[in-house]
Amino acid sequence: MTKRNKIIYWIATIWLSLGMLSTGVVQLLKTEEEVEMMTRLGYPVYFLTIIGVWKILGVIAILIPKFPLLKEWAYAGFFIAMSGAIASHLVNGDGAKELFGPALLLTLTMVSWYFRPAGRKLILVNQ
Repeated sequence: MTKRNKIIYWIATIWLSLGMLSTGVVQLLKTEEEVEMMTRLGYPVYFLTIIGVWKILGVIAILIPKFPLLKEWAYAGFFIAMSGAIASHLVNGDGAKELFGPALLLTLTMVSWYFRPAGRKLILVNQ
Protein backbone atom coordinates (compact mmCIF):
# COMPACT_ATOMS: atom_id res chain seq x y z
CA MET A 1 0.00 0.00 0.00
CA THR A 2 1.36 3.36 -0.98
CA LYS A 3 1.73 6.16 1.52
CA ARG A 4 -0.85 8.19 -0.45
CA ASN A 5 -3.44 5.38 -0.24
CA LYS A 6 -2.77 4.91 3.46
CA ILE A 7 -3.38 8.62 4.10
CA ILE A 8 -6.59 8.56 2.04
CA TYR A 9 -7.77 5.47 3.94
CA TRP A 10 -7.14 6.92 7.38
CA ILE A 11 -8.63 10.35 6.62
CA ALA A 12 -11.78 8.77 5.17
CA THR A 13 -12.01 6.20 7.97
CA ILE A 14 -11.57 8.75 10.77
CA TRP A 15 -14.19 11.07 9.23
CA LEU A 16 -16.52 8.14 8.66
CA SER A 17 -16.04 6.93 12.24
CA LEU A 18 -16.63 10.37 13.73
CA GLY A 19 -19.73 10.87 11.59
CA MET A 20 -21.24 7.48 12.38
CA LEU A 21 -20.36 7.71 16.07
CA SER A 22 -21.81 11.20 16.49
CA THR A 23 -25.02 10.42 14.60
CA GLY A 24 -25.34 7.11 16.44
CA VAL A 25 -25.10 8.85 19.81
CA VAL A 26 -27.63 11.51 18.75
CA GLN A 27 -30.00 8.77 17.62
CA LEU A 28 -29.62 6.93 20.93
CA LEU A 29 -30.36 10.17 22.80
CA LYS A 30 -33.54 10.54 20.70
CA THR A 31 -33.24 14.29 20.41
CA GLU A 32 -36.38 16.18 19.46
CA GLU A 33 -34.98 16.89 15.97
CA GLU A 34 -34.18 13.20 15.35
CA VAL A 35 -37.60 12.04 16.55
CA GLU A 36 -39.31 14.63 14.34
CA MET A 37 -37.26 13.58 11.30
CA MET A 38 -37.94 9.85 11.79
CA THR A 39 -41.64 10.52 12.23
CA ARG A 40 -41.72 12.73 9.13
CA LEU A 41 -39.95 10.01 7.11
CA GLY A 42 -42.57 7.51 8.29
CA TYR A 43 -40.38 5.31 10.48
CA PRO A 44 -41.14 4.28 14.07
CA VAL A 45 -39.11 6.09 16.70
CA TYR A 46 -37.61 2.84 18.01
CA PHE A 47 -35.58 2.65 14.76
CA LEU A 48 -33.39 5.37 16.28
CA THR A 49 -32.22 2.94 18.95
CA ILE A 50 -31.57 0.14 16.48
CA ILE A 51 -29.68 2.33 14.01
CA GLY A 52 -27.77 4.14 16.77
CA VAL A 53 -26.53 0.91 18.37
CA TRP A 54 -25.51 -0.63 15.04
CA LYS A 55 -23.66 2.53 13.96
CA ILE A 56 -21.58 2.53 17.16
CA LEU A 57 -20.86 -1.19 16.86
CA GLY A 58 -19.94 -0.67 13.19
CA VAL A 59 -17.43 2.03 14.11
CA ILE A 60 -15.81 -0.32 16.61
CA ALA A 61 -15.66 -3.08 13.97
CA ILE A 62 -14.06 -0.76 11.40
CA LEU A 63 -11.42 0.57 13.79
CA ILE A 64 -10.26 -2.55 15.63
CA PRO A 65 -7.50 -4.60 14.03
CA LYS A 66 -8.19 -7.96 12.39
CA PHE A 67 -11.70 -9.45 11.93
CA PRO A 68 -11.94 -8.71 8.17
CA LEU A 69 -15.32 -10.45 7.80
CA LEU A 70 -16.78 -8.28 10.56
CA LYS A 71 -15.40 -5.20 8.81
CA GLU A 72 -17.09 -6.23 5.55
CA TRP A 73 -20.41 -6.52 7.38
CA ALA A 74 -19.90 -3.12 9.01
CA TYR A 75 -19.14 -1.46 5.68
CA ALA A 76 -22.17 -3.17 4.12
CA GLY A 77 -24.35 -1.99 7.00
CA PHE A 78 -23.11 1.58 6.64
CA PHE A 79 -23.74 1.44 2.88
CA ILE A 80 -27.27 0.12 3.33
CA ALA A 81 -28.12 2.57 6.12
CA MET A 82 -26.84 5.64 4.25
CA SER A 83 -28.25 4.69 0.84
CA GLY A 84 -31.56 3.98 2.61
CA ALA A 85 -31.43 7.38 4.30
CA ILE A 86 -30.80 9.08 0.95
CA ALA A 87 -33.70 7.19 -0.65
CA SER A 88 -36.01 8.04 2.26
CA HIS A 89 -35.21 11.75 2.01
CA LEU A 90 -35.63 11.74 -1.78
CA VAL A 91 -39.01 9.98 -1.57
CA ASN A 92 -40.16 12.58 0.96
CA GLY A 93 -39.04 15.45 -1.29
CA ASP A 94 -36.32 16.68 1.04
CA GLY A 95 -33.67 19.03 -0.28
CA ALA A 96 -29.91 19.15 -0.36
CA LYS A 97 -29.65 20.04 3.33
CA GLU A 98 -31.16 16.71 4.39
CA LEU A 99 -29.27 14.73 1.72
CA PHE A 100 -25.82 16.13 2.48
CA GLY A 101 -25.09 14.16 5.67
CA PRO A 102 -26.07 10.71 4.40
CA ALA A 103 -24.41 11.36 1.01
CA LEU A 104 -21.16 12.39 2.71
CA LEU A 105 -21.20 9.34 4.97
CA LEU A 106 -21.99 7.08 2.00
CA THR A 107 -19.07 8.54 0.07
CA LEU A 108 -16.73 8.15 3.06
CA THR A 109 -17.90 4.54 3.46
CA MET A 110 -16.99 3.74 -0.14
CA VAL A 111 -13.64 5.56 0.00
CA SER A 112 -12.65 3.90 3.29
CA TRP A 113 -13.66 0.46 1.98
CA TYR A 114 -11.85 0.91 -1.33
CA PHE A 115 -8.58 2.13 0.19
CA ARG A 116 -8.48 -0.24 3.18
CA PRO A 117 -5.11 -1.97 3.70
CA ALA A 118 -4.60 -5.63 2.82
CA GLY A 119 -4.70 -6.62 6.50
CA ARG A 120 -8.24 -5.28 6.73
CA LYS A 121 -9.54 -7.06 3.62
CA LEU A 122 -11.37 -10.34 3.49
CA ILE A 123 -9.27 -12.86 1.60
CA LEU A 124 -11.23 -15.59 -0.12
CA VAL A 125 -9.36 -18.83 -0.77
CA ASN A 126 -10.29 -21.17 -3.62
CA GLN A 127 -11.37 -24.53 -2.32
